Amino acid sequence: MPVPAVHRTSHRIEVAAPAGVVYGLVADAERWPLFFAPNVHVEPLDLEGPEQRLRMWARAEGRITSWITRRTLDPGARRISFRQEVTSAAVDSMLGIWNVEQTADGSSLLTLEREFSVADGRLAAESTGDANIRAHMANLKSLAERWAVLDELVVTVEDAVRVEGPSELVYGFLYRAAAWPGTVPGVTGVHLVEDVPGIQTLCAPSTAGGAGGTVAVRLCFTHGGVIVYKVTEPPELVSGQAGEWSVEPDPGGVTVRARHRVVLDEHDVARVLGEGAGLADARRHVRERVGRESAALLRLAKRHAEDAVRLLTPSSLPGPS
Repeated sequence: MPVPAVHRTSHRIEVAAPAGVVYGLVADAERWPLFFAPNVHVEPLDLEGPEQRLRMWARAEGRITSWITRRTLDPGARRISFRQEVTSAAVDSMLGIWNVEQTADGSSLLTLEREFSVADGRLAAESTGDANIRAHMANLKSLAERWAVLDELVVTVEDAVRVEGPSELVYGFLYRAAAWPGTVPGVTGVHLVEDVPGIQTLCAPSTAGGAGGTVAVRLCFTHGGVIVYKVTEPPELVSGQAGEWSVEPDPGGVTVRARHRVVLDEHDVARVLGEGAGLADARRHVRERVGRESAALLRLAKRHAEDAVRLLTPSSLPGPS
């Protein structure tokens, strides 16, 4: 049996931002789907002190791949070591170190060293994450260099609705997005691909009938009543967007919650909103648009479930004549 080939790669990038800012972006893996283009979802499995165990999903070569990684954080040294416990299909093993150094001019040097094995001896950069790493580091550089306004660039929209009906009906409405045309106002066509059960690629016009639309990857966790999404082609004013819908049953019905997180593209503000508009205007505009579309979808999920219940209850049926 051939011994797996071992490969080592090194990536580095200079970032015009303090080392603490850069380290913080690398350490905060739960926000990677919002900040970094390849990442779709991160599920914390175990967070205890400096140790993290995470399941991660990302896009690679047009597919969604996932793995489980264990990370050790060392904020004092600004170093994060990791080892994949369950690897993606591309490799047999993977470990590495993120390292952030402060430079004399106040900037930072971010380095990622990796060591991995490939069973059949082939080395394809696209299959072992090099393209994703370059995209990740470029995104990180862009974000970190805007660190002074980063908090203003992030917009969070949350909403919830109470439904008197079974969770299966609510979740089914959210899951079967291909059936939205004719039901969701303004949606005239949805293209949905689900080659792997629970992993969807969705292209849809605006759910509120406005300009633009959504191109997103969705991960559907049916047993947990959760659908997470990552917008892969952000609309105007937005550089990143991710979120989730969760269906939470209880003895009296269901609570459906939506949470959307957006990173603004401040360079697009003047073009879209006009000269003189600022980040506050962009925040208000995006919050209103995302909130309006989210509330419309939640109302329709509620109506779908409650109408179905009314049709099935004995009181809605005609009595004996």
